[in-house]
Amino acid sequence: MTQSMTLRVAVIGAGYFGQFHHSAWNRLPGARLVGIADLDGEKAAQSAARYGIPNFTDYNAMFDAVEPDLVDIATTPDSHLELVAASAMRGLPVICQKPLASTYDEAVAVVEAAEEAGTLLVVHENFRFQPWYCEMHRLIEAGHLGAIHGVAFRLRPGDGQGERPYPDRQPYFRDMERFLVHETAIHFIDTFRYLLGDIVGVVAQLRRLNPHIKGEDSGLIIFDFAGGQTGLFDGNRLNDHAADNTRRTMGEMWLEGSAGVMRLDGMGRLWWKPHNGIETEHKYTWKDDGFAGDSVYAFQAHVLNYLQHGRRLENTGREYLRNLEIEEAVYRSSAIGRYVATS
Repeated sequence: MTQSMTLRVAVIGAGYFGQFHHSAWNRLPGARLVGIADLDGEKAAQSAARYGIPNFTDYNAMFDAVEPDLVDIATTPDSHLELVAASAMRGLPVICQKPLASTYDEAVAVVEAAEEAGTLLVVHENFRFQPWYCEMHRLIEAGHLGAIHGVAFRLRPGDGQGERPYPDRQPYFRDMERFLVHETAIHFIDTFRYLLGDIVGVVAQLRRLNPHIKGEDSGLIIFDFAGGQTGLFDGNRLNDHAADNTRRTMGEMWLEGSAGVMRLDGMGRLWWKPHNGIETEHKYTWKDDGFAGDSVYAFQAHVLNYLQHGRRLENTGREYLRNLEIEEAVYRSSAIGRYVATS
């Protein structure tokens, strides 16, 4: 689907994160937000009122009324198979939020539903579109860091504390059987692969720190990359890190190469330390808007550029299943207590 006309976008989902989808579509040249649907009619009405567009509780009614060119799904994982299949059956290209489904097998079914209908499915994975990772990727490609040998991320958003963690924003987090990796570390599986290439094996130790949730909220994961590099994810959602907004970067990263170390802090700043040199700030331009450096906007602009101009597209449904294969290996490694190959 390549066209130059403005695309009519319908969004299913008016929860906490849906607001970032709505805002980005409303600001994007070449897109027009034409409808918002949510089972919670009050949320749908409130969200749609901000943009002066119709609201619905039935997504099929929305499809009939607004005739979208693109469907953007921003709902919980258990609804994705139904919504992707329904959109695909109408021949509509679909963007679907992660987690793509509640289980790996269901995620495969989501992908196959779109493929069998011959429609596009793109997974909304916006972390690789956060400006600090885009800049890191540019510097790697330019050879600024030399030969990369390792990456480490320390996740500490501090939003999983107390007897009622995530009370207003995303309370369903408390009931997820798989949580830290399935909902959060999957972002870093994708981002690590974006920066360093494919992952061929993992060693993981996962546990629960807050007894008031069902799933794991803490974990150590070591990644073995096809290029010989090593990655470390050290995360928990109980503690926080130094930042005015702990959800901007969710933590801190160290990217190590033969020429030195690039460090990401909680403010979205990058710091460069050459071997035996002084650490200085690496200046780059980014916008502190929307979610995490306006990464939702950047991701949606990326999909729009593909649909309208045929430009390169990242994270199709089929491609994204590779991230989920690695996720499965992480859970298996933690369960059996040893290294697990990812293919």
